[in-house]
Amino acid sequence: MASIKLKVLEEYLQEVDIFENPKVHLEQYATMPHIGARMLHTIQSSFHDIEGKLIADLGCGCGTLSVGAAMLGAGFCIGFDIDIDALSVFRSNVSEFELSNVDAVQCDIAKCLPICWKKQFDTVIMNPPFGTKHNRGMDMKFLRASLDLATTSVYSLHKTSTREHIFLKAADWGVRAQVLAELRFDLPASYKFHKKQSVDIKVDFVRFWFQPSVKERKNDR
Repeated sequence: MASIKLKVLEEYLQEVDIFENPKVHLEQYATMPHIGARMLHTIQSSFHDIEGKLIADLGCGCGTLSVGAAMLGAGFCIGFDIDIDALSVFRSNVSEFELSNVDAVQCDIAKCLPICWKKQFDTVIMNPPFGTKHNRGMDMKFLRASLDLATTSVYSLHKTSTREHIFLKAADWGVRAQVLAELRFDLPASYKFHKKQSVDIKVDFVRFWFQPSVKERKNDR
């Protein structure tokens, strides 16, 4: 299914079950099918970073991005999340779609990822917490963790208002960053304190990749 069309991929992702009772302290907002499909389709069609690759999905939640990556021919995809309830839905989705190339690991990404995963993935995909209010800085903790796991590229969503800060940190960490698209994340009313039915948040779809070392640049000459 690696050559699956964007429209068909989005239709499949609409069948993925999402949170019934999202947890506010974890900033649990499901990745909407139209955004997830466009993210994944771009990653594969423009950069060939999914088909046949080992993929990590950080803060995988119910598994929208993992399911989509599997459909686009990922060699194997592992979702990481702290929430056992979300992972229960994740595994149910994997079972419903009869996917044999997807698994999940429960762990606290913000504190410590097992050292055995360091630099074990070709590509990391994620829709991390935006790092607002009591979760301030969580987006950067996810980004730092993702760069520890990936050998090639990281693809992530971040609030457009944080773009300058994120690009500065990427430069400090020795990685390059490019905004692939400016999107509007439709945030539906999910919690009691939400007063509006939905809010559009401006987000960047960003690709991070590693700069070649001096040795690699010399070898390319």
